[in-house]
Formats: sequence, structure tokens, C-alpha cells
Amino acid sequence: MNCPICGEDTVKPFRPFCSKRCADIDLAKWLNGSYAVPSQREDDLDDEIQDAGEFKDRPH
Repeated sequence: MNCPICGEDTVKPFRPFCSKRCADIDLAKWLNGSYAVPSQREDDLDDEIQDAGEFKDRPH
């Protein structure tokens, strides 16, 4: 199995990662929103459309 961050072989204590560093990089991506699970709910789509319109109307 290869580390999803750097591609090196995994190490048992850090599986599925090769090191604490790669595990921390992955955690940071989740925490800052780089990873996201898309929603299939129509309410969420309506909210996104409304938010986009409000953002567009704001002055710089």
C-alpha cells in the first residue's frame, strides 16, 4: 500500500500514511476545507446559489 500524500510505502503505526508528517498534511487538508464531501440535497444547492449572488453584489 502506498501513502496517499507522497506515494511512499506505508508504515504500520501511521497507516495508510508513511509518516506522521503525511498524516498531519492530510489532517490539515480536511481542516482547511481542501477536502469536501459533496452534498446531493437540493436545499444545499439553493443555499449555494443564494450565497453566490450575495457575494457577487458586494463591493470590493
